[in-house]
Amino acid sequence: MAKDVVQEIFIKVWNQKTVFKCQDTVRSYLYTAVKNRSLDVLKSKRYKSKCDLSEEAIQSMETDSFFSSELVLQETARLVDHAVNTLPLRCKKIIKLSLLGYKNGEIANELEITLNTVKAQKKIAYRKLRFQLREHIALVTHIFLP
Repeated sequence: MAKDVVQEIFIKVWNQKTVFKCQDTVRSYLYTAVKNRSLDVLKSKRYKSKCDLSEEAIQSMETDSFFSSELVLQETARLVDHAVNTLPLRCKKIIKLSLLGYKNGEIANELEITLNTVKAQKKIAYRKLRFQLREHIALVTHIFLP
């Protein structure tokens, strides 16, 4: 359903030949349009008959704070994912497993490497990630340290 909503918005922009003044305007418009269309879908009788979502839950999703926090969360996840994907292969594998909740010993067993290798690779990865995400550190810290 989410993909359909996004596709509908892009088709609407295409058909209306909407012109934007700058990139920030495009992003803001698209986020708001997708948010509003998603809320319309959640309120629709067809969706309500399939899903057991209370009026209170829908109302909480309508708030700007909910939308903003979801937006920040998604943008942060995108930034972190992009940064992780630039790491060397071994570091990337270790960090991805770590983000999935694996402990160092479990990572060592999974990848058939020593525990010290896991620790050393994580240290290298964190140093590189800190450098790559330095401009966004407040955002990333806000998400991972509530």
